[in-house]
Amino acid sequence: MAEIWGEEQLIADGFERVYVESEWYGEPLAGLADIDGKPHYFKMYGYDHSHEVGEYQVWPASEAVAELEREQWAIYARWYERQQAGEVGQESHPAHGGVDARYDELELLLAPHRLAPDGARRLVCELRFIAGVDVRYRVEGPDYWLRWRPSPR
Repeated sequence: MAEIWGEEQLIADGFERVYVESEWYGEPLAGLADIDGKPHYFKMYGYDHSHEVGEYQVWPASEAVAELEREQWAIYARWYERQQAGEVGQESHPAHGGVDARYDELELLLAPHRLAPDGARRLVCELRFIAGVDVRYRVEGPDYWLRWRPSPR
């Protein structure tokens, strides 16, 4: 289980904000987070369920692209809140397509930016959950931050 910390301590310990989680399987597999204070895409490289330290490909995202990612994430987070409250069902998930026109438009606009370029850096990360946050997916991002370091390989 990951440790739980306040934002002030996370910052002091070198953890950075995660804005978007686009894939999760027991740990973050892909998304958008600050790395060295700037937005970067991250995607786990060769996930193999081995429980070894995960290595990620990371590459910068422009501020404009990051803003579009956060807009799409906000659509999802608001849906998640309604779904958790029992107001809507899984069939209304915006990623199904044809449910939210703006979500679909953003999906098309963002697709080319989500592909790791040749020469993407390889890093590993450590996860810590944010203390006092009881909502898994919030408009401002998921309930954890990441600390990045060079891959030992």
